[in-house]
Amino acid sequence: MLLKDKVVVVSGVGPGLGKEVASAALRDGACVVVGARTESRLQKIAAELDPSGQRVAYCCTDITDPGKCDALMQVAVTRFGGLDAAVQVAAFEPLSSTLANVSTEEWHTAFDTNVLGPVQIARAAAPHLRARGGGAIVFIGTQAMWKPQLPQMSYASSKGALLSAMYYMSKELGPDKIRVNMVIPTWMWGPPVQMFVKYEAQQRGVAPEEIVRGITTNMPLGEIPPDESVADAVVFFCSDRARMITGQSLLVNAGELMR
Repeated sequence: MLLKDKVVVVSGVGPGLGKEVASAALRDGACVVVGARTESRLQKIAAELDPSGQRVAYCCTDITDPGKCDALMQVAVTRFGGLDAAVQVAAFEPLSSTLANVSTEEWHTAFDTNVLGPVQIARAAAPHLRARGGGAIVFIGTQAMWKPQLPQMSYASSKGALLSAMYYMSKELGPDKIRVNMVIPTWMWGPPVQMFVKYEAQQRGVAPEEIVRGITTNMPLGEIPPDESVADAVVFFCSDRARMITGQSLLVNAGELMR
């Protein structure tokens, strides 16, 4: 188990990737604290992950609020004795973001949530990771940073800014043995994409498999990466197996884009 006796915080836990990351960390031996804005959702997910309640705790969190980021990390320390890794999944993605139609408000929300939010999560986590002699911070990026795909302009731009911030954080925190890395997915086979495929199939009057074939046409592995595969990459970055890796980004994209 890669995370045996580790304590991991996952912010932005919903029915998709956030829950999968928490589940993978739990599977690999960690105690996990999950954070999101909706308490009822957190209660439900925490109970599903660990009905005993012994290895999972939760805390209502808004990553745009520094005080709530601090409170999330404090739950890990109070409940499980410390913090070894913080994973930031929460993001804001406007449904339609192009030069012609994205509003100034959406630009601000994208950067507040996708850049400043993760920075505040990292700032809140750093003292607790330092107290453990080091640890890991993992962000989630998007392949759209490098492969423009309309209409994702503000979302991809904000994630690109987070990638740049990640380089600076890894350099600043490195002397404290705190590693900062990013996992970069493309399409992920989870609830949002499954709903999209179903909707597109209905709109076009074709089988869902045809929509999937269109998505995977440039993926050498021929499969939309499932949420679980992205979560496994996150677990690796959180583990001691990655103790000499920092300031790096890892594409989990079935080979769709090679860098």
